[in-house]
Amino acid sequence: MSDSSELPKSEKEEEVTPEPEEQSDDSSEDEAAGDADMDFMRNLFSSALGLSSAEKVLDELTLDGVARYINSGKCKNIICMVGAGISTSAGIPDFRSPGTGLYANLQKYNLPYPEAIFQIDYFKKHPEPFFALARELYPGQFKPTICHYFMKMLKDKGILRRCYTQVGGTLTFHKFSDDIPKCDKCSSLVKPDIVFFGENLPARFFTSMKMDFPRCDLLIVMGTSLQVQPFASLVSRVSKSCPRLLINMEKSGQVNPMMSLFGFGEGMDFDSDKAYRDVAHISTCDDGCLALADLLGWKAELEELVKKEHAKIDSQDAKEKASENKGATAKASSASAPPEPKAEE
Repeated sequence: MSDSSELPKSEKEEEVTPEPEEQSDDSSEDEAAGDADMDFMRNLFSSALGLSSAEKVLDELTLDGVARYINSGKCKNIICMVGAGISTSAGIPDFRSPGTGLYANLQKYNLPYPEAIFQIDYFKKHPEPFFALARELYPGQFKPTICHYFMKMLKDKGILRRCYTQVGGTLTFHKFSDDIPKCDKCSSLVKPDIVFFGENLPARFFTSMKMDFPRCDLLIVMGTSLQVQPFASLVSRVSKSCPRLLINMEKSGQVNPMMSLFGFGEGMDFDSDKAYRDVAHISTCDDGCLALADLLGWKAELEELVKKEHAKIDSQDAKEKASENKGATAKASSASAPPEPKAEE
């Protein structure tokens, strides 16, 4: 569920579990969003008035405590919330890392501000920077990371309910030329299948969110600064007793101290005396997933999965390159061959 996926298509299909029965898509996006907002406000005021009780589920606010909870068999509906940080080890830059993130390296596009490259209004008027960036990043020999495969293992073991991803999507074309992609029929600008800043999220996001988060019994947040809404607010949609694990290079999504004074502290609380369910594991996403897999007894299985799948991708890439080279050689031979002599009449 996304504003889209930085995952390649094959990975994207693996990251989302089969959907449960949902409400009809006939309901409007505004209605779905309104219902979700009402649920959020009820939970918020219930917390502020002390009408909801917070049950402590983890025996320890550490990665070990999370692993013991998962292994207890009580954890059956995990939701993963992931950002661009889960793919940096594959060579895909994230957005906000100083010096290496996309936003720190967009000066050459002469943008009014870095985020403009993903703003729908700016894209409609000036699509050139977006497609220049897309050409720069594509094609790339990107493979799924350890983090991606850890989520696949959660899915295969039947305990991943859904993965919500902040970035990504697919383009409706596959080869980038130097021109701006246009529709063959009407010559209109081709828009990639992602949600730009300034666009509405699809109704499916709100209906899925409304079903998923109340049932969630472990929220795993990885590789995101939790600065973009409405994605960032999803951490507060789970029940008060639901443990929340952050695997990131820094603590993010923490409760606002001023809001907390008024009983409206809906962010993550890792360090206060009142902390009872939030765990921060400060590391790369891959290292964090490996550490958790080790505690779960899955490390060897995860490493074997990564090795096998990467070998499969390498083999497929080799076949495609061999086929391309064969075609290029045949084309060159045909072009250099002397013309056939015409038969005399």
